Amino acid sequence: MADNQKAELFELDNGTMRVKISNYGATITSMVVPDKQGNLADVVLGFDSLEPYLKGAAPYFGCIVGRVANRIKDGKFTLNGVEYSLLINKPPNSLHGGHKGFAKVVWEVVEHKDGEHPSITFKYNSPDGEEGYPGDVTVTAIYTLTSSTTMRLDMEALVENKPTPISLAQHTYWNLSGHSSGNVLEHLVQIWASHITPVDENTIPTGEIMPVKGTPFDFTTEKKIGASIHEVPGLGYDHNYVLDCGEEKLGLRHAAKVKDPSSSRVLNLWSNAPGMQFYTANYVNGIVGKGGAIYGKHSALCLETQGFPNAINQPNFPSVVVQPGDKYKHTMLFEFSVE
Repeated sequence: MADNQKAELFELDNGTMRVKISNYGATITSMVVPDKQGNLADVVLGFDSLEPYLKGAAPYFGCIVGRVANRIKDGKFTLNGVEYSLLINKPPNSLHGGHKGFAKVVWEVVEHKDGEHPSITFKYNSPDGEEGYPGDVTVTAIYTLTSSTTMRLDMEALVENKPTPISLAQHTYWNLSGHSSGNVLEHLVQIWASHITPVDENTIPTGEIMPVKGTPFDFTTEKKIGASIHEVPGLGYDHNYVLDCGEEKLGLRHAAKVKDPSSSRVLNLWSNAPGMQFYTANYVNGIVGKGGAIYGKHSALCLETQGFPNAINQPNFPSVVVQPGDKYKHTMLFEFSVE
């Protein structure tokens, strides 16, 4: 960490929802939203203090991951004839930007505004060669409470001198019953995607675009997470959905809807990214979180809108390469309601 920067916690509060966010990894550590009775609960997994995050105890709880989210096969890619080697932090692949990526660094706080639409703006300068990636990149992330129960995240990255892959993702673990309420297998999920990118034994996409119809991956209509999770190879869902058929709002596509029947809380997610990793906390096992809560397998779900995993090595996937002088833009809208 730079001498003048320390990890701190900030709050956005508009009277209905309250969000705590750290400049360490631009991480959401807490989000309190009402249920149908007006009862408040914290719906994200995390820790009471920043210390466990700093010690590496969080499996990407709430942070922004990059320079490239998800996995890059063998930690290698070739761009303009140059081969780049990245840190292998999830053998045999590179995951979520490498050893530190953007998740385990302190971002600069550029602005923190209160008022009706409170917001916080973070900035991070990623130098040429960081984690093996080419080019200097300046990243900004702005969290804004745009209405009483809506949070917007605007992520941008400006590439200064060399083409480089960029694909950021917000990695919050959601449990709409409340972070300490057990598993999410009763949550109802709808994903506006009729295809996924199937993966090999190392969770790297094969390059195929597979229809979900007739498979356990079909969430084109509302379905309980637990309905067919046992039919998914491995420990549960950890797959990239090809977002394609959602209605639009503010230039963003409807990516997913999650409903918790017990509290009636609903989360609608909108994004302009081409893909979304749907992950059911398969590797979470006995982590002691906020208030001493024990987080186990399937204790939350992640909705990581993103570029396709390993897109840098898959010519048929949408490109994640950003050219010098160009800007990467990725927006997510988290809309909470009850029904």
